[in-house]
Amino acid sequence: MPKDYRVKTADLTRSCSKDPFDFATTADLEPLDSVIGQRRGVEAIDFGLNMKDPGYHIFITGEEGTGKSTIIKEILAAHAKDRDTPGDLCLVNNFDDEYCPMPMEMPTGSAVFFSRRMAQFIETLKVKLPQVFDDKVFQEKQDKIKQEAAQNNQDFLSPVEEAAAKLGIGIVKTEQGVQAVPLKDGRPMSQEEFQEVEPDRKKILEQGLVRVGRQVNETLKKIQSRAQEMQEQLEDLAAAMAGDLFSEEMDLTFVDFKNWPQVRDFLGKVKKDMEENITLLLHAALPRKKKDPRAAAGAKFLETRYQVNVLVDRRGEKGAPIVFESNPGFQNLFGKIEKLPARGGEVTDFSMVQAGSILQADKGYLVLEIEPLLRNPMVWETLKNTLQNRRLCIQDPPDQAGFYMASLKPGPIPLQVKVILLGGYNTFHALQGADPKFNKIFKVRADFDHEVELSRETLKEYARFIARVCKKEKMLPFSPGGVGGVVEQGARMTEDKNKLSLRFGRVLDLLKEADYWARREQAGQVDEKHVARAVNEYRFRHNLYEEKVQERYDDQSILLDVTGEVVGQVNALAVYQIGEIAFGRPTRITAESYMGKPGIVNVEHEAELSGQTHDKGVMIIAGYLGRVFAQNHPLSVSLSITFEQSYSGIDGDSASSTELYAVLSSLSGYPIRQSVAVTGSVNQKGEIQAIGGVNEKIEGFFDVCLKKGLSGDQGVMIPLSNVKNLLLRKEVVKAVESGMFHIYRVSTIEQGIEVLTGIPAGKADKNFNFPEKSLFGAVQAKLKKFHDRSVCCTG
Repeated sequence: MPKDYRVKTADLTRSCSKDPFDFATTADLEPLDSVIGQRRGVEAIDFGLNMKDPGYHIFITGEEGTGKSTIIKEILAAHAKDRDTPGDLCLVNNFDDEYCPMPMEMPTGSAVFFSRRMAQFIETLKVKLPQVFDDKVFQEKQDKIKQEAAQNNQDFLSPVEEAAAKLGIGIVKTEQGVQAVPLKDGRPMSQEEFQEVEPDRKKILEQGLVRVGRQVNETLKKIQSRAQEMQEQLEDLAAAMAGDLFSEEMDLTFVDFKNWPQVRDFLGKVKKDMEENITLLLHAALPRKKKDPRAAAGAKFLETRYQVNVLVDRRGEKGAPIVFESNPGFQNLFGKIEKLPARGGEVTDFSMVQAGSILQADKGYLVLEIEPLLRNPMVWETLKNTLQNRRLCIQDPPDQAGFYMASLKPGPIPLQVKVILLGGYNTFHALQGADPKFNKIFKVRADFDHEVELSRETLKEYARFIARVCKKEKMLPFSPGGVGGVVEQGARMTEDKNKLSLRFGRVLDLLKEADYWARREQAGQVDEKHVARAVNEYRFRHNLYEEKVQERYDDQSILLDVTGEVVGQVNALAVYQIGEIAFGRPTRITAESYMGKPGIVNVEHEAELSGQTHDKGVMIIAGYLGRVFAQNHPLSVSLSITFEQSYSGIDGDSASSTELYAVLSSLSGYPIRQSVAVTGSVNQKGEIQAIGGVNEKIEGFFDVCLKKGLSGDQGVMIPLSNVKNLLLRKEVVKAVESGMFHIYRVSTIEQGIEVLTGIPAGKADKNFNFPEKSLFGAVQAKLKKFHDRSVCCTG
């Protein structure tokens, strides 16, 4: 076996011996106060936050666990602290249209204070209003107006009574009102007496009654007009007396607010409305005296009509607000109008309006996950419209607005908020292509990488990051070896020795679990062995399925040879992903060649178990065979390829080179070593391409060989381009060092088939003929034989 195909032991993992860790423990390091490896994303966010023009909202993309939320929180905190704290916001009654309450801005932290003052003012009125109208001065003025009105009424009625008396007619008050009646001996006649009056006299009385009746009606009109004037005088008197009280109490209660124009304007409207509704306000005091149905109505009128509904309270805040909304439903985001059940439906008023998170974040920052928004198109469309119009309308959700339901329409609220969306690459691209509004609103994209180049600088930053976590979480410090163990896992997460993972969610979990095991051992610091145990224990907690799969190899439920040689049979490698746990296991691929209809039968495809990428890999095999072996005559061979004992879907092209090796073995008749498992995709030129999960695949085959017994010639063949991804477990590395296991790297099909069979592939001459004793020569000979026979049979 050519030695130059073996991977050197030094390339199987990453050595931490040269890491620049010149500290005793991470307690000696200055905790990291910056972001590792996210310059592009950080600068994009900074640009978006500083752009004040509308439309420059931010969409942050990146893989889960890269610390997007933590980083944006820190960046926003730095920006927010240098900005002014925005004012409070209230909602007050619109006395001209109660269904359209109006928002009112107030200085920072003053809204609750003002609302309490208004409640205090209302309670004071409940006590002092009755006192005003019980006052002797008010009563005297009221009596004077009534007396004057009574005197005026008498003055209107006296001339009519005198003229009527001369006609023998009197004016009396009955239940039906004031009436003219005939008199007898100074008293009203009865009906019988009137009928006995002689005709001439009766006729004169009847004429007099008609004339006096007309005069009475005219006089009554004057009296009614005077009564209206009296009522207006009484109301003006009450309004004047109450107005003095309102002014006096307002000056005392709201002395701290007199320089605020909006408050001053609102209080003026309150005073005017109270004067116009003084009768209802007086009823508010009745419960203290007697039970009266008007009392409840008056009290409710006073308590609800003039209260102040605080929508946004900024007390205790410093700088611009930062709001993370984890549940962006319609009402959580845009606010809601609560309702109470009532006879025949529901009722509400402006005091039941509540602000949502977008209003809480006004003049600041609102951070949202994109996925929950897209699950509710109504919320997503409303958000875009709100940001475009730069104003918020608190309203019922469209799907809850009943046709006959009495609701409110609060006045629009100007909005200045910077929205930051968190999502994935695919979601961003989908929105860019399908939603024109999205492109106009979210003009800033900030990409968060999941990995960073491994360098001396990033290693030091990684160590300082660990120091920061240890300090913040009150964990044991990490030794240089412990940090090295974390770095090793950080590199393995990226599947690249030259990179480090920026998925700090997983790294943070590793740090906490390593700290746990170190404390269990009562260690003073976290060493490499504690990191290794944390990794192993985590895997043990999650790898029950992995063990179940392994048992199927142990009891021969899954047939697999790890020794010997077989024609047309190769051990491929697959990766199983169960949550965060990935593990590799081998699977047998077989190929058969025979005369028949030219082409490749992909058994998985025919059984509808094959994905598009796998189908593509099989078609590439056909292209390669045509390029190499069909230059002199067409391929006249049928090929059948399958994954043995595969009963679920298969996708991906990482086994395409393996399938090609099985085909070449079947055509040539040369057997393939079953002790070597293969992974790698192939292109039509026969070049072996990199694949994912290389470490899991190697370790999976090693585990199976270990259980079956290491023979010394077992190993895995990988693409040359995957050598940089090797970060194998220590036991695998030790087995390679001792010569009990081997890793081969190849870059072409020709190299790979030589490793698997020990036979050179051969090189074609200018006529596209391969040497007879080469493997490709044997393939070419068989294909020519099939072709000649097919021509003979068809001829």
